[in-house]
Amino acid sequence: MRLRFPAEPRHRAWWPVLIAAVLALVLAGCLGSGSEGENGFPPGGATVSPFTGLPAEAGPVLAAKIDNVGPARPHTGLGAADICYVEQVEGGQTRILAVLSSQLPPKLGPIRSARESDIELLRQFGEPALAYSGAQSGLNPLIAAAPLYALPPGKAPDAYFRDSGRSAPHNLYLRPERLLGHAPEASEAADIGFRFGAAPTGGRQETEYTVRYPDSRFDFRWSPADKKWLVAMDGVAARTTDGGRITVSTVVVQRVAVRDSEFRDRWGSVSPFTETVGSGTALVLRDGKAYDARWSRDGERDGTTFTTPSGEPLNFAPGQIWVMLTGR
Repeated sequence: MRLRFPAEPRHRAWWPVLIAAVLALVLAGCLGSGSEGENGFPPGGATVSPFTGLPAEAGPVLAAKIDNVGPARPHTGLGAADICYVEQVEGGQTRILAVLSSQLPPKLGPIRSARESDIELLRQFGEPALAYSGAQSGLNPLIAAAPLYALPPGKAPDAYFRDSGRSAPHNLYLRPERLLGHAPEASEAADIGFRFGAAPTGGRQETEYTVRYPDSRFDFRWSPADKKWLVAMDGVAARTTDGGRITVSTVVVQRVAVRDSEFRDRWGSVSPFTETVGSGTALVLRDGKAYDARWSRDGERDGTTFTTPSGEPLNFAPGQIWVMLTGR
């Protein structure tokens, strides 16, 4: 913290006042004590990410649609994401919508196609950049009209490449830095309703938890050594090619309505639509405990708030957040 000293007057009566002020700052922990301030943010006005609660410079928001079937794993660059939303797609499988701002990996992927649900979900981020491989032809006009920078390979060819070591369509990767070069006015990270800090009272011990989709499964196991949740997908430990085992600070199981959309994939399967505007119940996993919660999002432009059953804000543990959007 910077202190600005006044010009020296003819007397030194201001020194006791200044010394008292400095001592008050020290006692309050504002001179780099490392203690948490309001909402778990670093004290003293340090810049933090509204997505993770960790120190970070303000940066543009990049969302990327990540493939998540067996041949697409292990992923690359996923550990750099601030938030990972898991969404249901055709056939009961899932894809990940990774949201990045605090840091950018050299490459990210594999990248796959967008869905109608992404438009509603991303509206709370202002006008982010969206990386995706393409979309169903009938969906393209909706994406084009949405308040986001839609950047598939055709619009940003230098930002994508194919990995010859993998088979298509699971081999398309993104260079995030280059993609953001095509969206210089993308919105910067801002408050989307998340709060960080000490855990609420109560909760129950929960060292293992499973989230099931019709044809996909995620297991979260609490690691006291890492002080994070270890992720497994379909019974296999989840890893990245560039960062090892995937670990998560907070897991949010957000129960939402999942209905049929008007769109189908190339094989005729109906694409599910995940409703993220409204309200409902949730379960928050942090620090080896589970907390019952409620979620609320009034409109597409609004963030999503999470509260305890009594209505108090429910703090997340600072770090990467996984939001499991599930109808179960």
